[in-house]
Amino acid sequence: MPGVPRDTTRRIGLLGGSFNPAHAGHRHVSLEALKRLGLDEVWWLVSPQNPLKSDDGMEPLPTRVARARQLADHPRIRVDAPELLLGTRYTLDTVRALRRLYPRARFVWLMGADILPQLVHWLGWRELFSAIPIAAFARPGWSYPALASAAPRAFARYRMAAGQERRLASCEPPAWCFIPSRLDSHSATAIRAVRPRKARPNAARAKGKTIADQTRRLPDRSKASDALLAQVRRSLEDDKAEDIVVIDLQGKSAFADYMVIASGRSTRQVVAIAEHLADRLKQAGHGYIPVEGKQTGDWVLVDGGDVVVHIFRPEPRAFYALEKMWALETEAAAKPAVAKAKAARARRTKKSA
Repeated sequence: MPGVPRDTTRRIGLLGGSFNPAHAGHRHVSLEALKRLGLDEVWWLVSPQNPLKSDDGMEPLPTRVARARQLADHPRIRVDAPELLLGTRYTLDTVRALRRLYPRARFVWLMGADILPQLVHWLGWRELFSAIPIAAFARPGWSYPALASAAPRAFARYRMAAGQERRLASCEPPAWCFIPSRLDSHSATAIRAVRPRKARPNAARAKGKTIADQTRRLPDRSKASDALLAQVRRSLEDDKAEDIVVIDLQGKSAFADYMVIASGRSTRQVVAIAEHLADRLKQAGHGYIPVEGKQTGDWVLVDGGDVVVHIFRPEPRAFYALEKMWALETEAAAKPAVAKAKAARARRTKKSA
């Protein structure tokens, strides 16, 4: 985690997941953990890809990290994707790697009670109980019934008594507790189910309606997005932003049409570029423009709606390499189409022969 010394002795809660998208439930659990467990910090570990989940409908990692940071909005909640650097994929491996990197820190794994029945499907779930203390927080419909599932039963004798949870971070594993806190009903699955998608020509296939009918009924926002992008570029150029890169997200993301990445030479310039951009967009009639990350000035996100802008200092930009991530995702997405085209050519060649 950037900015965390290797010899830290902090009490740190780890909340892992896809965060697709991050929601108020994640923040609720984090704030409860800070208070109930006496933690110094909570780290949100945004997974590049959950091994137990399909990547269907998965937003790109940079988008999930940026949105999670925007929602967390708390000085004691850090958001990052350390598995990219650790080279880990499974929770057990990530926990072990973090403990090696921060041998004096006191880690606690945080989860909603709805995860307890799923633990037996995690790779090395028994070893996970022995690697880190675990805190499970009540969730609607998954509170006490979840305690009857296989994993909690297997480690029943290591469960801490009610009222003792503040000792959890100091306990040697295996040790775990159940926190019957105020329930929060937010769910990433439910949010994805109702989140509006960008209209595509073939998205609606109602009987008796042509593509032309659908196009007339749905407003074309491409011109507005292009005009917004032009405003963003002018503002960045006026403030001497460097290495401006525009990534076309149309058809790839439900959150925005364009992602813009730029650099400032210092934290002061990065913050100034972001503030000026937000002010100019607001004056142009785009309403309230959220800005996240000004406290550190290493990576500032300006959420312009259809255009999302990331402004970095050079070192963090090289570290996170958002352009490279998108290049890899575009390449991965293109491979099935390329393979399909090659197979079709091969079939045609075989028939002609």
